[in-house]
Amino acid sequence: MDWIKKMKCALDYVEDNLAGEIDMNVVAQKACCSSYNFQRMFSFITDVSLAEYIRRRRLTLAAFEIQNSDIKVIDVAMKYGYESPVSFARAFQALHGITPSMARKDGAKLKAYPCISFQISIKGEKEMDYRIEKKDSFEVFGIEALVSTVGDTNYLTQPGQLWTQCHQNGSYERLYKDAGKLPSFIGEDLCKIHGVMNYRKADHHTFPYMLCSFVNDESNTEGYTKVKIPAQTWAIFPSPKTTWDKISSVFGSLNKRFYTEWLPTSDYEKAEGPELEIYGGTEDVAYVELWIPVIKK
Repeated sequence: MDWIKKMKCALDYVEDNLAGEIDMNVVAQKACCSSYNFQRMFSFITDVSLAEYIRRRRLTLAAFEIQNSDIKVIDVAMKYGYESPVSFARAFQALHGITPSMARKDGAKLKAYPCISFQISIKGEKEMDYRIEKKDSFEVFGIEALVSTVGDTNYLTQPGQLWTQCHQNGSYERLYKDAGKLPSFIGEDLCKIHGVMNYRKADHHTFPYMLCSFVNDESNTEGYTKVKIPAQTWAIFPSPKTTWDKISSVFGSLNKRFYTEWLPTSDYEKAEGPELEIYGGTEDVAYVELWIPVIKK
């Protein structure tokens, strides 16, 4: 229940400041986590980014004001953070399908996005496999990129883009060749290349993501980014077996169930720190393990 209260507090802050500046760091503080963790968690739970949710809520309130008052469109635009009536009109029409001036007409059809609320949903129709493991510190190395949490195209907008790039330019094959052997604390049937994120601080609108392998005495780490993963307790969630073309959606579903089903009802809290995607399978079969650092409540 503490998790639900923290999420509600964060969303209350957002709702109270839709007509002003919303500080993502303050949002995260209300939820007692980092800005990166909150925005990523929000996306998994709601299937929409926090930035997009805020945009929809602001344009919903803007439509209400335009319909029900004589306020000037330029004043509404400025109130909800748009620098000009043109940019506001473009965003308004993209969401509602009509211009702000058309919204004043009787019978105008508009879209309303209500405020999100969080609550525990009692499901229980499907079990969720997991295990809790303590592991000593270890090192990984690999190919790093920054991913935007607000859709900034100066960075990657999804971690999957880095996988695509590395497959296309040959760096995936190079990392695989340089990986060496797998460590003793993971299964021998797993892949040599995995994913890791949130292993260092970045700008609060981005997070670091890396295609990584485990450092060992057979690794060639020259020219790669190297990161030390501290000793900690992990909650590990294996996915059902699937195919590689569906692994992204399976991974998203696993994250969503972690935040909405397992975390609110467990005796653990999510800890700040690196999160791992551990991949396994064959050419035809794929699965992933989600490794999330946790601490006892």
